[in-house]
Amino acid sequence: MDTEIIAIYCVCDDLLKAMHHVEDRQRQMNDAEVMTTAIVAAYCFGGNLEWARALLQQQGYIPTMLGRSRLNRRLHRVKPYFLTLFEHLAAHWKARNSASLYVLDTFPVAACDPYRILRARLYQGEAYRGYTASKRRYFYGLKLHLLVTTQGQPVEFFLTPGSCADVTGLQWLDFDLPPGAEIYADKAYNDYRVEDELADLDIHLLPLRKKNSKRHHAPWLTAWISLHRKVVETAGSLIQRAMPKSIHAVTAAGFELKVVLFVLGLSLHHLLG
Repeated sequence: MDTEIIAIYCVCDDLLKAMHHVEDRQRQMNDAEVMTTAIVAAYCFGGNLEWARALLQQQGYIPTMLGRSRLNRRLHRVKPYFLTLFEHLAAHWKARNSASLYVLDTFPVAACDPYRILRARLYQGEAYRGYTASKRRYFYGLKLHLLVTTQGQPVEFFLTPGSCADVTGLQWLDFDLPPGAEIYADKAYNDYRVEDELADLDIHLLPLRKKNSKRHHAPWLTAWISLHRKVVETAGSLIQRAMPKSIHAVTAAGFELKVVLFVLGLSLHHLLG
């Protein structure tokens, strides 16, 4: 764990230096240490910030650790840097992905158990009630839309309310991919208009076809797509395994920040592994 903590700090510190980030001279913790604390919490402790604070302070990594309240305020202040770090890592994974093959899928991120919906405070409304077909159960919270390489490294992601259809999420993807890229997806992503628009940009969306589809793939291509879809399912499982049974957050912004950190933790897992 020592190596991972030091490496995470170095990555955060190098990023801020490259951005010519300026901080208050009177600060007790610099922003690289704040980012490291949050990432270690997601990477090692299921998002438990208190456990990460205790470890980093007691082991001497960050002896001037801030209190819980002040650290939370600083975390929300540096949130854009987490996204910037993810974008830099994504660019690294895309540069290494010489085959230009990517896989797309969605995963539920429950904010509470279904029986507690009426008492939910983070999110309210039917828009957040989603259904997971593979598990044949409802959930209440968000959907994580995740695009990964065939090695499982995340390159794009975003969050939507749980009821948002997978195919609807296509309009929010950046598709910041090199020409000739191929994107494999499941049957929920059949949208001929989006496929044609991406084809004009030399990006090829290849979802599995439904039985009533007007466009069909060759049997070998269907088998090839099904084989590679296991990669994104594994990536989603790794993220969900890192999450606790219930993500503790006081605000919706805090909940979403923790989800961002879990996705960033997956990217760092590939970098440090």
